[in-house]
Amino acid sequence: MEIASVKCTMSKESLIIEIEGDVDHHTAKYIRSEIDKAIFYYRPRVALLNVGNVDFMDSSGLGLILGRYTNVREVGGILKIVNPSKDIEKILALAGIERLIPVIKTTGVTGVAN
Repeated sequence: MEIASVKCTMSKESLIIEIEGDVDHHTAKYIRSEIDKAIFYYRPRVALLNVGNVDFMDSSGLGLILGRYTNVREVGGILKIVNPSKDIEKILALAGIERLIPVIKTTGVTGVAN
């Protein structure tokens, strides 16, 4: 099990959420808590969930994403998933996440909020 970390920063009207490490049942509670604090504090118009440094994700990670999608919508914003690796993108596609949440492949999160 790899220790996961999460960093949330506000840039203009976008909340940039960067997750690193494994997102599984061991780490999801901590990550969820940190992201929710930022969502309800900043109330972003756009939340960019950067998963470019996520090495592994199980169903807990999918639940984490769907819950944050709901929370961002509750504050009037939209959630976008940014930088998924091929493995994470495949998991998102198999779960049908892409039908609800835009998945953006890019080398950086700057300018994605437009």
